[in-house]
Amino acid sequence: MSGGVPPGLIDPAEALIDHALAVEWTALPAAVQRATLDFLHDSLCVGVAGSRAAHSAAVLEMVQGWGEGGAAGALGMPGVRLPAASAAFVNGYFIHNQEYDCVHEPAVLHPMATLLAALLAETSRGPVSGADFLSAIAAGADVSIGLGVGAGPLSFFRPATAGIFGCVAGIARLRRLRRATALDAFGHALSFASGTMQAHVEGKPALPVQVANAARGGLVAADMALAGMAGVAKPIGGDFGYYAVLERAGELKPMAHRIAEVSWKPFPTGRAAHGGIVAIRRLMADGLTADSFERLDYHAPPLIARLVGRPAVSGMAPGYARLCLPWLAAVVLTRGTVSLGDFTPERLADAELVALAQRVRVVADDNGDPAAFVPATAIATLRDGREIRAEVAAQFGSPEWPLSRDEHLAKALGCLEFAGLGASHAALAAAVETLACAPDALALLESTGVLG
Repeated sequence: MSGGVPPGLIDPAEALIDHALAVEWTALPAAVQRATLDFLHDSLCVGVAGSRAAHSAAVLEMVQGWGEGGAAGALGMPGVRLPAASAAFVNGYFIHNQEYDCVHEPAVLHPMATLLAALLAETSRGPVSGADFLSAIAAGADVSIGLGVGAGPLSFFRPATAGIFGCVAGIARLRRLRRATALDAFGHALSFASGTMQAHVEGKPALPVQVANAARGGLVAADMALAGMAGVAKPIGGDFGYYAVLERAGELKPMAHRIAEVSWKPFPTGRAAHGGIVAIRRLMADGLTADSFERLDYHAPPLIARLVGRPAVSGMAPGYARLCLPWLAAVVLTRGTVSLGDFTPERLADAELVALAQRVRVVADDNGDPAAFVPATAIATLRDGREIRAEVAAQFGSPEWPLSRDEHLAKALGCLEFAGLGASHAALAAAVETLACAPDALALLESTGVLG
């Protein structure tokens, strides 16, 4: 194990914090500014939609039981006010609970769910300019993604384990914390870092709960440092630090602005399923129908089989179904796409869909890259004995194949309409575009009606 400690530093945490504290909005490249605005808008809309997803009402009720009052709002819940740490938990859950939030594929990490939830909560504690808010997003994303790309094969649930360090870095930049205080907060983050892939394997709601807990933990870690409590000095490269324990190995790569490397989620499913969805749509354009094939195999890198190769079963929970490519394939074969409304109990218990899904399987190829999503090939064996194929060389929504502005706005509107807040669409889009000039970021976002 190597912590990748640059000369003169005792731990990679110092390089991460130094980078985060130095981020200034006006100095960021135009592509980084554009990506920051786009993924802020996308994540807000996804979080609003998540307020109407499975278990969201129960999560909100549970969190309200932790304490009343507060200045922080909940996405998609106008009029709801919570203490900051509680709001961070709720919004983290809302943003990730439908697998619709953006992802950095090489890092195998969703950077915005934890980070945005933490920053929205932190801004409720005092005014923050739009430029500082956006700088904090860029800084926090750089840190969590930086940790992920320096790690080896996925072991723990990285959106939570690396995500909490992104939260702390973002808060440090937001509040312009002293370097020593920010490093103490980073040290405390190690104590709260947790998240198991078992929740992913089983498709349980614990997956977004882990994101929620990381967002809340980021606030607590920063509060502890501000209270004068010293954090551990080697949270990343120490013998029992992040890389040694949670990643088993890792080495920090040179810091860079990475939010422009993030991928959209065009469909509300696990990212590993997106290539298969695209491939099936291509096969359908060549004549494939639900009735015309005997078997459909999606040959893809081992990570894809591991994440979304699970079998379809009747009465699946929504979290399981979103990570089940065979079932998602069946949905696409019957209606051409997958959308937020496809995960109702009635759809998940549809015997015909499940039977169709059982003719689809994910086959792991010999790709040696543990983080690879492509290349992949869908092969349909037709009832007349012919085979038809579709190749996938890039992921729809990736930097190589991004959503157009119209596709981005269509997704945003669909999310808001799912929560009954479609009337806020134009106001929210305009607010994000002008946020860098706003004296109070939270006031501007709240004025759109999607938060608090």
